[in-house]
Amino acid sequence: MPELRLENLQEYLSEVYKKRVVVLKAGPLGAEGEGDLKGFGYGIPCLVEFKLDSETKKVVLETVRPGGFGHEHFSDRAAVLLWQNHAFNLLPKHVRALDVGSFLREAQGLKSLGDCCELFLLTEFVEGKLYHFDLDNVKEAGTMTELDEDRCIALADYLAEVHATKKSAPELYVRRVRDLLGHGEGIFGLTDSYPRGLKYVDEKFFVELEKSCIEWRWHLKNKTHRLSQAHGDFHPWNIIFREGTDFTVLDRSRGEFGEPADDVAALTVNYVFYSLQEFGELSGPFEKLFVLFWKNYLDRTGDDEVLQVVQPYYAWRSIVLASPLWYPNLSEDVRRKIFRFTRNLLKSKEFDIEDVNSYLK
Repeated sequence: MPELRLENLQEYLSEVYKKRVVVLKAGPLGAEGEGDLKGFGYGIPCLVEFKLDSETKKVVLETVRPGGFGHEHFSDRAAVLLWQNHAFNLLPKHVRALDVGSFLREAQGLKSLGDCCELFLLTEFVEGKLYHFDLDNVKEAGTMTELDEDRCIALADYLAEVHATKKSAPELYVRRVRDLLGHGEGIFGLTDSYPRGLKYVDEKFFVELEKSCIEWRWHLKNKTHRLSQAHGDFHPWNIIFREGTDFTVLDRSRGEFGEPADDVAALTVNYVFYSLQEFGELSGPFEKLFVLFWKNYLDRTGDDEVLQVVQPYYAWRSIVLASPLWYPNLSEDVRRKIFRFTRNLLKSKEFDIEDVNSYLK
């Protein structure tokens, strides 16, 4: 990882803004410091505060961590950041991308693009709190507020609006379905990331899951009319709320267009996830939020067909939540219930939003 220095950062930002910039401070997002960026590394967002004329501004500099999930090669990581620089600004309410740049191979500097050894993305910084803090509060209180309901409805309305933009490109829909399984960030990439020898899941489970998902792929390939504008990673850690229902989304992923069920599953599976940890089933305020979201989304879109295609997308998101890599402190009981939910759901031809607990049995 090339060393990032404030003077290089200042020179780069001055090039981007076409004016002299004075960097005031910079450091890992959430732990900002001053001086050289000692905590900077791949995959760690860096918050930069600087002076432009008389205005103080903030931006975030991000890289992609090398390793698994299809990010092994420099070209893999470059493709992600080049796409994000293009796509972030095309989605309503998404944080804006400002530039994609590169670290120099032989020097300690940065430039917009050129003889690079690694890319980074520069985005605006937005104030607010991640949506998962709302779910944390609901879990702790055991109840929800009117604001929780309003925000749930606002998110459903937002997805309904986003998904209303359609695209006729059958081959693209087929590719997105193929990526659901075969992409490094998809189902196969996730199953490959599980270590061997776990007490709560064995290789046989993953073999059967992958076989089932292949059958689902051939079912979904006939649904090319469903190709819609999408976020691609619409979960509570990529949504920032401010006052009331004012929010911004972060880090859309994998494609401008895709299957709407992907976004719906990415968010609503977290209501199930939080409820399993607190109640052992979908119950209480999380069940209310789950049903509220789904009913509002279905009312807004009229897309009842989504209930016939959401199953493998729930499977994908579920094996993320059950993963010891992403959630190392989760209880074995909750992990087993998530796997049960996944297995039973993949056997269902139509998802029943009001009987989720039947998939946990």
